[in-house]
Amino acid sequence: MPLSEHEQRLLEEMERNLYQNDADFVATVSGRRGKPNYRLIVIGALLAVAGVGALVAGVIVRQPIIGVAGFALMLGGVLLVISPGRGDASTAAPTATGRARTPRTSWMSTMTDRWERRQDERGE
Repeated sequence: MPLSEHEQRLLEEMERNLYQNDADFVATVSGRRGKPNYRLIVIGALLAVAGVGALVAGVIVRQPIIGVAGFALMLGGVLLVISPGRGDASTAAPTATGRARTPRTSWMSTMTDRWERRQDERGE
């Protein structure tokens, strides 16, 4: 069932307010991680390649400890490559006043409070 014009306007207004007031939440939910850290990707790839080499060397010389160490290196390198960057949107970013933003209430309760405030302002 399509939305009425009034419902569409309300939805567009809520979206605009969400983008303006909760930029951190939008960045977190949108799936964008920001710029990738290429240094970590390269280091992780080199570790993974070194781990594969150590694993193969451990099999060739029949030393399980070298193979286990190679596997650990390989696993660590892969985890380093696929881990999110340190400066993504999930960390507490300073707000316009310079203080770090701390989550006091849940997102749903914040949205409910804003909706009730808007309704009270329109009713007055």
